[in-house]
Amino acid sequence: MQLGIIGLGRMGANIARRLVKAGHECVVFDRNADAIKTLSDGKSIAGASSLQELVQKLKPPRAVWVMLPAGAATEETVTTLAGLMAADDVIIDGGNSFWQDDIRRGKTVAAKGIHYVDAGTSGGIWGIERGYCLMIGGDKAVVDRLDPIFQTLAPGTGDIPKTPHRDGHDPRPEKGYLYAGPVGAGHFVKMVHNGIEYGLMQAYAEGFDILQNANSESLPVEHRFDLNIADIAEVWRRGSVISSWLLDLTASALAENGKLDGYSGYVEDSGEGRWTINAAVAEAVPADVLSAALFARFRSRQPESFAMRLLSAMRKGFGGHVEPGTHGGTR
Repeated sequence: MQLGIIGLGRMGANIARRLVKAGHECVVFDRNADAIKTLSDGKSIAGASSLQELVQKLKPPRAVWVMLPAGAATEETVTTLAGLMAADDVIIDGGNSFWQDDIRRGKTVAAKGIHYVDAGTSGGIWGIERGYCLMIGGDKAVVDRLDPIFQTLAPGTGDIPKTPHRDGHDPRPEKGYLYAGPVGAGHFVKMVHNGIEYGLMQAYAEGFDILQNANSESLPVEHRFDLNIADIAEVWRRGSVISSWLLDLTASALAENGKLDGYSGYVEDSGEGRWTINAAVAEAVPADVLSAALFARFRSRQPESFAMRLLSAMRKGFGGHVEPGTHGGTR
């Protein structure tokens, strides 16, 4: 199949590379002309100097994958594409858009006969080799029409054992891609996926922090352990119930630099963690772990927050407690 791709960052460019390896053709565009030049080969990947040229180079019915940051960049691009494309063409948003924005955009472009598909995409920079886990929303007939694209991008069954009792179920999830439902459903599922990711990452971080501090001088000598954190991460990868790709990445980072020098501990959030908590509130679903993980990221950006200074002030006020290192304090 032929696919237009807008946004040639690490994921967008690798999506094009993975597709052409399987025999598909791509027409690509990015505001950075060098990114287009680097990726274009004049054969399977053709460059376009504008959105208008990209649409012109695609054969109807066209399909264009937008791989841009959520928000204004995606909004402006979808609006422009809707003015250039024709009835039965498809706009695919593969970024991390808010699912309610998908629903709104889907209705807008549908008035022109254009289809809208939201494809939550997980795989990061490793997707070109491992494939991309895809969570897809849109009209089912349109999604089915694009199946060769999604199947190529997905990881495939690989060597993961088959889940019992799945006979008669949709075979696509076993290959790493899912038709989730109507427009918006794909990014809703991806949003919760990322919320869970926050919780898993925070659990690993806190657990390894406990291990790292097992030899703290505040502990009795006989209760101290000088543990090899990198080796613990490695052994947990192999047969442990908490093994995961996130643990694989953790083990790799610790093997390279056990002290993690060069990392500040400042952790951003993509927005999907916040949206997940908002959804939990709207549904009255308790999400204690996911909420705590999101708030921990906020805390990471405030090494000397007003809240913590206020806590210290209150402790001093009611109990005369002073901070270590200050006048009269002890360590």
